[in-house]
Amino acid sequence: MSGIFGVVSEKNCVSDLFYGVDYQSHLGTQYGGIAILCGKRIYRQIHDISQSQFKSKFFEDYKKSEGKCGIGVISDSDAQPMFLNTKFGSFAICMTGLIENTRELIAELHQKECSFSETEDGFPNTVEVIAKLVSMGDDIVSGIEYMFTKIVGSCSLLILCKDGIYAARDRFGYTPLVIGKREEDFAICSESSSFPNTGFQIYKYLLPGEIVLVNENGLKEVSLGHKSANQICSFLWIYTGFPASSYEGVNVEVVRERCGAYLAKHDKDIDVDVISGVPDSGIAHAIGYAMESGKPYRRPLVKYTAGYGRSYTPPIQEIRDRIAKMKLIPIKDVIDGKKIVVCEDSIVRGTQLKNFTVQKLWDNGAKEIHVRPACPPLMYPCKFCLSTRTIHELAARKAIKDIEGRDIEDVSEYINHTTKKYQKMVEWIRKDIGVTTLRYQTLGDMIRAIGLPREKLCTYCWNGECLAKGNLVE
Repeated sequence: MSGIFGVVSEKNCVSDLFYGVDYQSHLGTQYGGIAILCGKRIYRQIHDISQSQFKSKFFEDYKKSEGKCGIGVISDSDAQPMFLNTKFGSFAICMTGLIENTRELIAELHQKECSFSETEDGFPNTVEVIAKLVSMGDDIVSGIEYMFTKIVGSCSLLILCKDGIYAARDRFGYTPLVIGKREEDFAICSESSSFPNTGFQIYKYLLPGEIVLVNENGLKEVSLGHKSANQICSFLWIYTGFPASSYEGVNVEVVRERCGAYLAKHDKDIDVDVISGVPDSGIAHAIGYAMESGKPYRRPLVKYTAGYGRSYTPPIQEIRDRIAKMKLIPIKDVIDGKKIVVCEDSIVRGTQLKNFTVQKLWDNGAKEIHVRPACPPLMYPCKFCLSTRTIHELAARKAIKDIEGRDIEDVSEYINHTTKKYQKMVEWIRKDIGVTTLRYQTLGDMIRAIGLPREKLCTYCWNGECLAKGNLVE
């Protein structure tokens, strides 16, 4: 996934752009980029941020840039924004989402005599593919609409051009875009948490498929969205999103607290001493659990925030494991002799939880460890927002293969939390990660915690269901 931010200001926008993009940093670890409309030309800068923070890389650019309109991005994979000179003018583009049919699109564009820049891995930049699709239109709006019809997956984007900033939300709403307003200035971004400290207030959540133009004249709706098509990613509230952000008017922190409360309601049969959460995304789940259970919330593991970000987002397993090991520091005086509930956002592969969380608790004298993920077992890799590794890496799939002796296609009995096969799968995972008990959140309770209608949420990674069937590669 990536985080995007754009701003149009009556004065120099660069300070707002610099800090607004930085507030998307939890969504990516590979590249940061900005593009600013300086008079009639677009100033663009991209830096590798895999070994340093966005702020340190872009501070010099921030000081020497000036303009009233700009976009930026924190990316987990592709270098962006991309710049393109087309038949209807030059533009810079940044995006967030996940495209499943990139290779097919490249082949099709080659047939139309399109060329692509070479990248380090020899595969074209996904953002460049999106830009080339947009350039097929008669103008930017028709190009975006054409792109929507060609991709399989999701794409929300910002385009900077002489007209201002075009903002378009994915046509099925998998990824969010929100508009902020400050007097006569506008901002557009993935994460509304970038607004409070920059002085913006939430003005509008873009609808799925909606396209707007923002410039010195204000905000203009150029293509209507569709309320009925919304399939926003549920994982935003469970893990991906920042606690201060809201999507569709629903705050992340509040949802996580409700998730924790639902987990506690099913734990009347265990007696524990303390409630804890795996930092950072598990903390709010644990707070909700503690409030519902009446047990004290404590921190047996603390995150060294100065040096380590999310362990999930880096693309290389060795790096993910190193971050997971180094960032959590155990406090033996809190752990020793205690029966501990550990709230976690999810269990993807299970190896980090097992090796770098659970083991540290046992090594420091925990008496019992009860793990409570805030969502159901992950059954399918995400196709729309955030890559959740391959299907065979998922803890639930490894359990099913071992139980069945082979990979199976129909896993419906393992998805249904009331079946014996589900219980057998959970028990396998419990033994594998080495904890006293393991209980997952049910899908129904997770949806109730979010508070939106079931049909408005994407739950594909848990149950394989996608209401927008035409946008799914089987």
